[in-house]
Amino acid sequence: MSHTRSIDVLIAGAGPVGLSAAAELRRQGVRCRLIDRLPARLPYAKAVGIQTRTLEIWDRMGLVRAVLEAAVPMHGQLIYVNGREQARIELALPPEVPYGFAALPQYETERLLEEYVRGLGTAIERSTELLSFTQDAGGVTARLMTASGGAEEVRTRYLIGCDGAHSTVRKGLGLGFEGGAFAEEYMLADVEADWDLPPGYGVRSLHHTDDGATDDLLVCIPLPGAGRYRMSMLVPPELSAQATDPAPGRTAGVAHGLEGGRVPELSHVQAVVDRLAPRPATLSTMRWSSVFRISHRIVDRYADGRVFVAGDAAHIHPPTGAQGMNTGIQDACNLAWKLALVISGEAGPALLTSYDAERRPVGEEVVGRTVRHATRGIEADPDDPKTIMLREAQLLVGYRDGPLADSPYGPTNAPQPGDRAPDCAGLTTPIATYPLRLLDILRDRTGHVLVLYAAEAADLAEAADAAGVLRMTGSSPDTPDGPDAGAGLQTIAVLAREAAPTDPGALAVPGYRDTAGEFARLYRPEGPTGFLVRPDGHLGARFALADAKAALSSYGAALSVPA
Repeated sequence: MSHTRSIDVLIAGAGPVGLSAAAELRRQGVRCRLIDRLPARLPYAKAVGIQTRTLEIWDRMGLVRAVLEAAVPMHGQLIYVNGREQARIELALPPEVPYGFAALPQYETERLLEEYVRGLGTAIERSTELLSFTQDAGGVTARLMTASGGAEEVRTRYLIGCDGAHSTVRKGLGLGFEGGAFAEEYMLADVEADWDLPPGYGVRSLHHTDDGATDDLLVCIPLPGAGRYRMSMLVPPELSAQATDPAPGRTAGVAHGLEGGRVPELSHVQAVVDRLAPRPATLSTMRWSSVFRISHRIVDRYADGRVFVAGDAAHIHPPTGAQGMNTGIQDACNLAWKLALVISGEAGPALLTSYDAERRPVGEEVVGRTVRHATRGIEADPDDPKTIMLREAQLLVGYRDGPLADSPYGPTNAPQPGDRAPDCAGLTTPIATYPLRLLDILRDRTGHVLVLYAAEAADLAEAADAAGVLRMTGSSPDTPDGPDAGAGLQTIAVLAREAAPTDPGALAVPGYRDTAGEFARLYRPEGPTGFLVRPDGHLGARFALADAKAALSSYGAALSVPA
């Protein structure tokens, strides 16, 4: 058995979640290895929905342009019952939200992320499988089977399991994975349809019995390419596992995900389309098909010591609303920036406990909601349409009740610590002849960003000076040990629209003017106000500029920044 020197982080699983973890870690300068037991990407359009919040995260990373060029827009969904149109859901979001909904085959998402991570110096180690691991106070010892068939022992400071519903990491930790399974079996297919339905709309066509039960269904999600869709439907009797395994209680242990062996043919899919499609359609060019089953489960904790789980290794649920992959990507980004701070010595290990505290409630909510929508339909959701769309876009994910959220400040309806930091348009500089969005300013920044807002340049200069000499713990800048100024803390200033005609370029930090008044409208500052934006795009703190020293010290204490 070969042995390798210690690395910072070992990531098991190179799907969208593992790749996102590697991307954020490498972006923050953390050494990591990314392994996957498969020899190549699977050519399956499994997870295809890209939510707005994910696009914002990829914008911060500098990846979003490549995704926008490859994906197709999702404008809405057409719902039919017994051949008649029942509803047309428009996927509309407020005008200040920078991105809409999109669809992209999972293998394309993985390709773009893989190219991004490779550009940061890390390549996927294919045909490499995590066999087992042990951990102690100083790190994790992992045993791998490499592509050559040999065993390798790796010493790593931390291990992240992004290895799917049948996770070796989750099983190795002995985590609980409670939940249930749907008895129904489904089939998926990637096909082309020649119907004349409007592009960019998904189709959900149901057949209801006299008592209102659904006994047949067809769900179609548009993909890049003329007339191309990922279609899902109930499995016909001849492909059902019950036909070959009629044992009582068989569904009790139903597995989650795609199956091998029972492969639907184009005729199986065409038969469902003939029964349920709202327009006559001939299918062609089937790229792949599979049978799949659905479970709904969540782990009892997202971490144990130096080992973590994310994505399907932590939570599985119905694909309703395209929540799974997007939730997993946010898991990965939430964990990665915290690991980066701890590994660099800028925060204490206690920070890592906030991963479970912040992300597990999100996972519980997603599992519960997708199960409800799968059984009753999203149209049965009691919330108003605007709230539903914002939640489906994952723009309402927040951590106000988490351990890192400081006390609220300002209006109750304003973005508070733990909330997503809203994007806004109309920020200008004296040089650029076009307005910028806040996302443009935050793009490629790797650490926390302190945004200072005021109408008087003097207030901004004073707060910027305070931020430049403070550590987040409030220690003296002369302290010889540890990072200064809250290492990685970058500061920008925003002048109010009604401010005196001060040149933002004359400020001590990068300065912009809220020319359109959008920042003030969305952030609702009350006088000179500071906003600390976390690396994952959520607010860490909100405070009066006069209280900058105390606010940064308080947030630093929450991060367990070393004194």
